[in-house]
Amino acid sequence: MTDPHGCAPWPHALLDVAGLRRDGVRPVPFRQFVLKVHSRCNLACTYCYIYNGADSSWRTRPNRVTDEVLRRTAHRIAEHVATHDLREIRIELHGGEPLLSGPRTVTHMASVVRRAVHDVVGDRCRVRVSVQTNGTLLTERTVEQLAAARIGIGVSLDGGLPHHNGSRVDHAGRPSWTAVTRGLRLLAGRPEAYAGILCTIDLAHDPAETYASLLDFAPPALDLLLPHANWEAPPPGLTDPHAHDRATPYADWLARAFDSWFDADRAAVRVRLFTEVIGLLLGVPSAAEAMGVSPLAAVVVDTDGAMEQVDSLKTAYEGAPVMGLDVAHHSFDDALDHPGTAARQLGLSALSESCRSCPVVGVCGGGNYAHRYRPGTGFRHRSVYCADLAAFIRHVDNKLQQALIA
Repeated sequence: MTDPHGCAPWPHALLDVAGLRRDGVRPVPFRQFVLKVHSRCNLACTYCYIYNGADSSWRTRPNRVTDEVLRRTAHRIAEHVATHDLREIRIELHGGEPLLSGPRTVTHMASVVRRAVHDVVGDRCRVRVSVQTNGTLLTERTVEQLAAARIGIGVSLDGGLPHHNGSRVDHAGRPSWTAVTRGLRLLAGRPEAYAGILCTIDLAHDPAETYASLLDFAPPALDLLLPHANWEAPPPGLTDPHAHDRATPYADWLARAFDSWFDADRAAVRVRLFTEVIGLLLGVPSAAEAMGVSPLAAVVVDTDGAMEQVDSLKTAYEGAPVMGLDVAHHSFDDALDHPGTAARQLGLSALSESCRSCPVVGVCGGGNYAHRYRPGTGFRHRSVYCADLAAFIRHVDNKLQQALIA
């Protein structure tokens, strides 16, 4: 593993967490626990940041989570809930592809965590559970089992047409489209289990077409994600993100998709990025860490029981998500005092000087933490998408002003 101090002095070597605590800066407890069910995937998506990113730790992970790791994880979650008197938490079951372990493993994991929390705090804490899948393994029986266990099902998709998903292929290079659409049609018939669709933006695809095509699968919610990138590895279409007055292709893409949604369908489906930006412009605190300055409240537990920071950091450098903690020997309070977690709970004071002086910082919040990374210095930089975020926020603001005037 690469020495994180060498790759990211901020925050690993430079942030004095003990000093923060002495000064009365208290951590925000975790409310979102991402549990890895299976560390392998049946697809080989060309842009996957877990298998094709800078971090390759997946190669050394057990394929499946064991009952012992699950039991210890559930105990640590219940301990955290009791310590902080939490009234609601989210358990997100991820991979790899979590359904490679079968639906019974997923429902068993949900049951173990719910039971552990109930045994400690009774009914005082609601445990919401979801699974994020590529959709290829969804069958009528699988959807039925997950729905019966009160597990929401989210699906990753790059658009609602076959040519949108050319990068989502299996290990033999065969398209996943037929299997995914079969699963999505099943989900559309079980709205109580349908959590929504995650879509990574591809500049090669028309935004209005992409948005409209996703609606054909009747999702209750959509999330449009910027491709994970940083100053060392810029995103597709941004060959020189340092250039002044550069083009803003991602803002342009998002603006067209936003107009399609705002002008016609905003009451029909929630697009998280759009509602977050609107809320922040209107003074409503953000509910997601990727926008605004809300503190990080998520932690990952991998199949071997290691506590880690969120997976998007795998795009930065080898070992970037590592905390050196595990559920056998550490509490989640220990993870709250890790510099990587503490830095992401400091709000504006953790941002670069250029971010803090920016007029839209209250909305963009510096952008996704992983998108700020620069080798040799770390994460105290503008987002590699800075110009795009600013242009998109201005577009939404102008649209709102026009609507209010009308």
